[in-house]
Amino acid sequence: MDAAQPARELITSTSHYLVPAARHREELLVTRSRFLCTMERAETVEQAQALVRTVSAEFPDATHHCWAYVVGAPGSTSHIGLSDDGEPHGTAGRPMLTVLLHGGVGEIAAVVTRWYGGTNLGTGGLARAYSGAVQQTLAGLPTQMRVDAVVRRVTVEYGAITPVQQLMAALGIVVVGEQYAAAVTFEVEVPRELEPAFVARLADATRGQAVVVAVDTLSPD
Repeated sequence: MDAAQPARELITSTSHYLVPAARHREELLVTRSRFLCTMERAETVEQAQALVRTVSAEFPDATHHCWAYVVGAPGSTSHIGLSDDGEPHGTAGRPMLTVLLHGGVGEIAAVVTRWYGGTNLGTGGLARAYSGAVQQTLAGLPTQMRVDAVVRRVTVEYGAITPVQQLMAALGIVVVGEQYAAAVTFEVEVPRELEPAFVARLADATRGQAVVVAVDTLSPD
């Protein structure tokens, strides 16, 4: 992360929060031991476990592959996991998980791969090394905003186009498709928490004439 970039804020909303935008790696050297942290988005426990398997297969010569993940919003403990992978109990997975839980990023998995350098670091040294590797990687991690959105198809008369477009712009509704026929149809992504307000204000803007239909998936281009 650029040093001039503001510190990442902890976002606690369960409908929108930061998630990893891409896989990211950082390396930390501590007393000749090499710690390589790989971090990636994990929307499910299965995806987090898949990352562990991928990294373990990529570096079969490593001494340890310790890991931790948080599936859900930042700080959520509903779906978490950790492993010391042979390191002394509590010296790897737990420190890694603690950093992830307080990092302000959700749906995240981290694997720290260690190559032993010949010098024992002690329990305190190991905990600092593993947590430090995760902190360093988290600081440089590219992120994006995850929005819990529903897809809706909104049909209005031509005379209501302007007020409806203004309403969508004011609420930050994303228009992903438009169709102009006997009436105008917008396919939109609506943040779940805004849907009740959007539907109510849409009815006001169109005098109750707008038709809103739920859509499971986006229409193909």
